[in-house]
Amino acid sequence: MPAAVVARIDASEVEALDSAGAWAICRTFAAWEAKGLAVEVVGAKSSHAALIERVRSCHARPERAGESVNALLVMLDRIGRQMARVVLDARDLLGFFGLTIVTVGRSLVQPRRVRLTPLISHLEQVGLHALPIVGLLSFLIGVVLAYQGADQLRRFGADVFTVNLLGVSVLREIGILITAIIVAGRSGSAFTAQIGTMKVNLEVDAMRTLGIDPIEVLVLPRLLALVVAMPLLAFFADMMGLLGGGVICFLMLDISVVQFLRQLNSAVSMWSFWIGIIKAPIFGFIIALVGCYEGLKVSGSAESVGRLTTQAVVESIFIVIVADAVFSILFSYLKI
Repeated sequence: MPAAVVARIDASEVEALDSAGAWAICRTFAAWEAKGLAVEVVGAKSSHAALIERVRSCHARPERAGESVNALLVMLDRIGRQMARVVLDARDLLGFFGLTIVTVGRSLVQPRRVRLTPLISHLEQVGLHALPIVGLLSFLIGVVLAYQGADQLRRFGADVFTVNLLGVSVLREIGILITAIIVAGRSGSAFTAQIGTMKVNLEVDAMRTLGIDPIEVLVLPRLLALVVAMPLLAFFADMMGLLGGGVICFLMLDISVVQFLRQLNSAVSMWSFWIGIIKAPIFGFIIALVGCYEGLKVSGSAESVGRLTTQAVVESIFIVIVADAVFSILFSYLKI
């Protein structure tokens, strides 16, 4: 049986070697081994040989031509990895939630620890500056709901119940849900980008070096600002949604303002209004928590800032909708 052909790489003249050079050698290793050659490096310094061996041990084996790949196993592997990542992220987010609660409790015991200047600044950004977009979209959603409701109810001669449909849906669900989605895309992403940029610039590490708690300085003002602003934004969204629906009822159904308000008063209880307002600070807490958590996860690059900003928006909207579903089941069980 013929002896295997040995290919030797002479590294005796190499004076300096980095990971890129070691990777190039390992790539040559893989190419020659794929042709059936035995490969060895001769004359390399001990440090160079150790680096080559380290890179080679991490080097992925290329797929050989004709090697079969089980697509089902690959798909299951990806699903398993994603599920594991979701579980780990949920665990870390829960830990961050506990840390934030401890910080909030400490600030309640010592109110002087709350920084009023950043709190008011964030309250202006997430509250006052969000009014135009929240109001416009809520108005248009009210128009759509009233138009579609009137179009369907007209077939049964129940046009006037469009007001009932509008009032209950806007006050209980649509108003606060639209507000939360807008705030998550607008303010939650801004929190992640701001804190993430500070992580990239090592400002958060500098705070820790100086003995300053980043949770207290960066997270707490944003969290309190959004918890305070969300009920106000939800109330404004409710009023604009009812206004948009009222305009359609006046133009399409010839329902006067007095008739609209009388029908709305008979159809909607105070609990319908308070349910949306009760949800608002909880949704604001969730959005701020997720946005700040993802911002503090940023590591080292601008690409990480963009990726985690997108992830923060998706996660916060998902958790808000899950929380809204839980509230709906709870209020239904309590017959509210």
